[in-house]
Amino acid sequence: MSLAPLLEAAPAIPLHAVAAMAAFVLGLVQLAAPKGTLPHRTLGWIWVGLMAFVAASSFWIHQIRLVGPWSPIHLLSIFTLVMLVSGVMAARRHNVRGHKITMISIFFGALVIAGLFTFVPGRIMYQVVFGG
Repeated sequence: MSLAPLLEAAPAIPLHAVAAMAAFVLGLVQLAAPKGTLPHRTLGWIWVGLMAFVAASSFWIHQIRLVGPWSPIHLLSIFTLVMLVSGVMAARRHNVRGHKITMISIFFGALVIAGLFTFVPGRIMYQVVFGG
């Protein structure tokens, strides 16, 4: 395991990766912790900020180019940003069920599933964990 491939990448990539890892860990805390409390709301805003940064920073990453500089992951980023707004609005409307479904879906779709794709051979996180 070596952080060299990540640290040698364009600046957007390590920033994106660190924010995604922080959002993953914080998301696990949020899933396990009591809901509706002040810490849940505070950590939730931090998580939303991290996820917004992760999604937005992806627009400066162009390693997979399928349509010009873009790839399907960029569609996921747009969808994530829209769903973050939807999840926050659900919470503000006290729609607990809608908020829960939206935020858990973002966690698993944008962090867990998309995160697993970063470990495909040839990708930077594969090189970090398994070597070049």
